[in-house]
Amino acid sequence: MLALSGWGSPLAVAHLAFAVGIVPLIFAAMMHFVPVLTRTGDTDPRLVGLPMIAQATGLVAVAGMQGWLAYDFVYAAATLDLILAGVLLNWIALRARASLGSPHPGWRWYGVALGCLVLALSAILLIPVWPSYWRALRLFHMHLNILGLVGLAALGTLPVLLPTALGKPDPEAAGWLRRRLWLVASGALVIATGAIIAWPFAAPGTALLLVAALGLAGQWIRRFGAWSLLRDGVAASLLAALMGLMITLVAGLLHGAGVLPTRPSLLAWGAGFLLPLVTGALSQLLPVWRWPGPTIPARNLMRQKLAASGTWRGLLFLASALALLSGHERLGGAFVACGLALFIIALLQAVRTHRSTR
Repeated sequence: MLALSGWGSPLAVAHLAFAVGIVPLIFAAMMHFVPVLTRTGDTDPRLVGLPMIAQATGLVAVAGMQGWLAYDFVYAAATLDLILAGVLLNWIALRARASLGSPHPGWRWYGVALGCLVLALSAILLIPVWPSYWRALRLFHMHLNILGLVGLAALGTLPVLLPTALGKPDPEAAGWLRRRLWLVASGALVIATGAIIAWPFAAPGTALLLVAALGLAGQWIRRFGAWSLLRDGVAASLLAALMGLMITLVAGLLHGAGVLPTRPSLLAWGAGFLLPLVTGALSQLLPVWRWPGPTIPARNLMRQKLAASGTWRGLLFLASALALLSGHERLGGAFVACGLALFIIALLQAVRTHRSTR
């Protein structure tokens, strides 16, 4: 919404969403799922504050980009984020080694996603060293963040999260995660590298990611059925995020070819992929984070309230992405506002749920 209203510099607004919102959420999700995937117990208490430190670091970076602090603070924030990513990556590797039996292959997706973040941050830290390559380094940074960190973390989580949301197992999920990791990781790296050279070099990477996303969508429909996916608000939001990813992958290729400008492509990625992904994931995870341990009635009620409008939110976010790509920013903004309003209303209702609910 800030990007559509024109508040602040585009760079600062983009990093307000990414460094302050997305990265801490991804860190928190990894810290939630890795112990489950490796069967190694709860998260190390020493790491509990890591997402909040990442969020504070992101705020420092945004202040530097907006001009409220010296620009050197941007590089200092990137350095600290690099350290945090390294700490989390080391913790994930230790948990995988301590796993009881073979760990679920989903943990590898988080490791590779963090590797992409390390490469993306390293590119920013190289700008003062090679200032003549600043544009290429920023393009590499942006694409590895969007498709490497977020893309890999999302596609590594969705095959586990969606069946959990439906309460039904998916025996094919582990196999898909094992087979598709290097296809998706290679695709993200090819796109990030190809964007620096010329758009035809990025096209094969887009094809690899599309194959993976289409395969996952088809697997879900075969396993659960379209109706089951659409009637559950969390599953519908996550399916909308996968569809939004496919739409924005094609839009990104068209942008590289000069058919679409930058702004609609980035806004559509946020509206069509990021918002249904985050709202859907939070609808499933917030009740668990609020009441960890065995399932209690209050957790189910909170989840029910958060998921109630999920299908409509997913449709509104996808409609917004399509409107933005077609050049109708006001209409796209209206769809985003409606979708966010539905989530905020659901969130306000959900947080009023008390543990004593029976």
